Amino acid sequence: MSSIPHKTENGNEIFDSATKFLKEFQVGKLLFQCNAGKTKGIPVMDIFRYLFCLIFSDRSMYMQRKTGAFEGGFCKNTVYRFLNNTKTNWQRFTTLLSARIINDFMKPLTSDNRKDVFIIDDSLFDRSRSCKTELLAKVFDHCSMKYKRGYRMLTLGWSDGNSFIPVNHCLLSAAEDKNLLCEASSYDGRSLAGKRRKQSRRKATEVMLELIHMAQKSGLSAKYVLFDSWFSSPKAVIALKQEHGLDTIAMVKKSSKIKYGYQDGRFNIKEIYSKNRKRRGRSKYLLSINVTVGEEAIPAKIVCVRNKSKKKDWLAILCTDTSLSEEEIICTYGKRWDIEIFFKSCKSYLRLVKECRSTSYDALNAHTAIVFTRYMMLSVAQRRNTDDKTLCELFFCLMDELDDITFSQSMQIIINALMDSVMEHFHITEQELEKFTASFIQRLPKYMQEALEYGQSAA
Repeated sequence: MSSIPHKTENGNEIFDSATKFLKEFQVGKLLFQCNAGKTKGIPVMDIFRYLFCLIFSDRSMYMQRKTGAFEGGFCKNTVYRFLNNTKTNWQRFTTLLSARIINDFMKPLTSDNRKDVFIIDDSLFDRSRSCKTELLAKVFDHCSMKYKRGYRMLTLGWSDGNSFIPVNHCLLSAAEDKNLLCEASSYDGRSLAGKRRKQSRRKATEVMLELIHMAQKSGLSAKYVLFDSWFSSPKAVIALKQEHGLDTIAMVKKSSKIKYGYQDGRFNIKEIYSKNRKRRGRSKYLLSINVTVGEEAIPAKIVCVRNKSKKKDWLAILCTDTSLSEEEIICTYGKRWDIEIFFKSCKSYLRLVKECRSTSYDALNAHTAIVFTRYMMLSVAQRRNTDDKTLCELFFCLMDELDDITFSQSMQIIINALMDSVMEHFHITEQELEKFTASFIQRLPKYMQEALEYGQSAA
């Protein structure tokens, strides 16, 4: 992220900004609520603040102690005991902190009509050089298409289209024993440490529902839940709708085993796609049909769009809110990309994978929570720098909220609607339509032409 300088010229300024963030959102009180408090000795906030700001220094704790630059009033074992504490509920800490930031800072800046969303996705927590880390497993990496050592970092986030806040996480190990490389330490199953380890061995779809339940219990809300095809099973969609009251917008898995109610029958998505006539020309989507999900017959809408990376391929998006238009479904699902940016930032800039080399599963969870807190601070700082409504009460009343979609996207929607109308009324061929479109765009003002060119390249 551009907010992090490569070389810190004024470490005190960064430390002061971090201290201000921790005080503003009362991080010390949240740590105490999550069993991280102490009655005597080194204050917990001193240790947390040191680990929180470690990313902004130019060397690790080991190098600080070796070069004499370490300024903390505690020894390294104090830090290790803090990270390895089995009683600290780090999931609850990140959920409570994110709820405070979202409800007290983010939501007042936007109207109630804004479509805020929960986003669910997982990413590889790489531990390729580890051999004896607790609950280490073989995890399939979809980027390299190979199995690697590590965990699946299942993450729940919140977004309003402008800011992304990580809400909760779980480092998933292997659900099957054949993929488990290291056993878990023995703990009472009723304790927090025991429950944390049991959760890591469950299926991702089950843990996803638990993370959303914890978020709602902490006072967080959103209009929709977004996820890709790895989580879009009918069972998960039905559970979100019936148990949590949340509508889903998700990529549909092209599986012959998953069937939907359509025209007095049950068909998979490929059969439904082949049965219907597609929209021609420059339409934003190819097909839109109403279906039902599961035996409960939950009404839903499936929108099929072109795959930009493969022209002959297509993608299907399912939405359980049938009142949304096709354009709204596509634009809302586009917010899911925020969590991909979050993963990239945490791994490349916030040292998610390389900073902590502990073999304890509790320490890895603590480190992940600290990295999430760093991203929350940067997200708050970015919103303050871009949103004029954060300046003062006068600007709050006068300034509009940040746009949900850009001008180029709006222009693209208008042009697509115009081309559809031309084809429908005049019955021209696609070659004639392309000539007409090029002639029409040339007569537009230059700034509109540039906006349309940007919208097509971004799409």
